Amino acid sequence: MRIGVIAHLKHPIAEPFAGGLESHTHLLARRLRDRGHDVVLYASTRSDPALGLEAICDETALADVGLAEAGDVAFFTEHHAYLDLMRRLSGGGFDVVHNNALHYLPVAMAGALPCPMVTTLHTPPFCWLESGVRANVGLRSRFVAVSQAVARAWSPITPVDRVILNGIDLARFPFSPEPDPAPYLIWYGRIVPEKGLHHAIDAAARLGLPLRIAGPVSDDAYFSTLIAPRLGGPVQWLGHLDQTALAREIAGARAFLCTPCWEEPYGLVVAEALACGTPVAAFDRGAMSEILDDRCGRLAAPDDVDALARAARQVLDLSRQACRRRALEHCGVDAAIDAYEACYGAEVARWPDRRAAAERAPAVRAAAPGLRSAERPSERAVA
Repeated sequence: MRIGVIAHLKHPIAEPFAGGLESHTHLLARRLRDRGHDVVLYASTRSDPALGLEAICDETALADVGLAEAGDVAFFTEHHAYLDLMRRLSGGGFDVVHNNALHYLPVAMAGALPCPMVTTLHTPPFCWLESGVRANVGLRSRFVAVSQAVARAWSPITPVDRVILNGIDLARFPFSPEPDPAPYLIWYGRIVPEKGLHHAIDAAARLGLPLRIAGPVSDDAYFSTLIAPRLGGPVQWLGHLDQTALAREIAGARAFLCTPCWEEPYGLVVAEALACGTPVAAFDRGAMSEILDDRCGRLAAPDDVDALARAARQVLDLSRQACRRRALEHCGVDAAIDAYEACYGAEVARWPDRRAAAERAPAVRAAAPGLRSAERPSERAVA
């Protein structure tokens, strides 16, 4: 098949990944190409060229747009990049378009395409994406959720046609039957308030174990006020690591502390830890219960540091082989790619019927960019 993959534009689709959404999109495009599909990835300029990249967003994209009234340049950049892309895609050339963006325009304009669109819902609803989805409910796009938790969150707004759990490249996170001789815990991900690193630091202190931290600082104020003052001694920040270095640190840990302060849509970080054989103690939010069971982890009440510390103490003696087995059975990417290929095939097969239905439906206008800044979403890269 010839497949167009639309990416999120906040960060490049390249290592070191800013978050789970970028990692997922990279792996999806790479594996589809490995299976012989002709894939074009529409992403930002610094994304991996080996993925069939066609960059749609860079600093010059606004050269002909007046900025005097634009308080949010990134918003206007994305709006015009996606608007131009959807106009070009309406000219045809693809069997299917797979939309992985968090922006409203691709899904709002799906009806303009001469081929089916599959949209993966990577987050719970937020106002702008919800507006695009509501414009196309039942006609323009098939919706896939990355977990049952995300499907439930979207159910009042649109039917979710399939749930396809995100997968990881298990070979990139090799199994370690034994942790590092010097015991430590690990936390990794984007350093932002909704990922709750401060809770992990508190829980590690209660356990009396060192904590290693890996990930990019995506919120300077949060880092400077709640994290940086506590670095040093048993709390070590390793920086933003590539996958090879990150897997090595995960595999050496006694346990991974996962501390979401929002309804985590999936949790690739949990799958990666299990693949390395590292058990997980996590706040029970979002899809955590869909990945973990008692053989490989424990769930704690959200935002309860004492409960998280108790859960972490319980997982220290869990079987690392059981963790790896859970990853092999539930977290591999091949099952996800199989499911997406089946989804694409079904949509292509039924496309004439959908096109006829779309032609009978009212035209959908692209959403205008002039909403108040307070109405714009706080988009989160999924991890």
